This record gives sequence, C-alpha cells and structure tokens, in this order.
Amino acid sequence: MSTIQSTSALKIARLDLTTTTRTVLYTTPSNRSAIVESIIISDDSGLGSKITLTITDSSSNIFNLFNLKSISANGTVELLSRDLLLIGGDVLKAKAVDSNRLHIVSSITEIPS
Repeated sequence: MSTIQSTSALKIARLDLTTTTRTVLYTTPSNRSAIVESIIISDDSGLGSKITLTITDSSSNIFNLFNLKSISANGTVELLSRDLLLIGGDVLKAKAVDSNRLHIVSSITEIPS
C-alpha cells in the first residue's frame, strides 16, 4: 500500500468589508507559496457595490487584479476563472466602494516554497 504525504495546507480566507479602506484578505507566509483557487464576492445589502482587489508584494509594489469590479444587488460573483499563484510575502487585499455591503470567501492551498 502506498502512502501519500503532503505538506500542503488548505485555507479559507473570509472577510466582511465593513469599511472602505484597503483590508487584508490573506497574507502568504514567507516560507510558502499559495494557490488561490476561488474568490467569491457577495452583496448582502440589496444595493450593489464595487470592489478593488490587489496584490502587494514583499517590496510594497501594488498590482491590481480587479479595479472597481461591479457586484450587483444581492449578487454573487466568482472572480477567478483560473487559479492564482502567490509567492511568500504576497498580500491579497480588498477595498469596497461602500461599507457593510460585501463579503468575500476565498479557497487557498498553501504549499512549501
């Protein structure tokens, strides 16, 4: 019987965007890489909103993934059509245009670097 050993770790990052400031959703540990498999945004206000999603690297450079992406009233959107790879020190951040309207749930697999 074969044995499969894995040092990967499954993670779920969740965020209720209660403010309009850039907020950390997930930080990749320095000794790991991460595969972001899903980023789901949901509006629970019945009003809709917009979201900006960025990656900040270990040198503080900011890269836009989605800039002012519209989320419809009571709508849910899967942002990724393919997996997203992050390296150690990368920080995934979200910023809502309106407070108390959007929730984010993300599925992430961390792997050793």
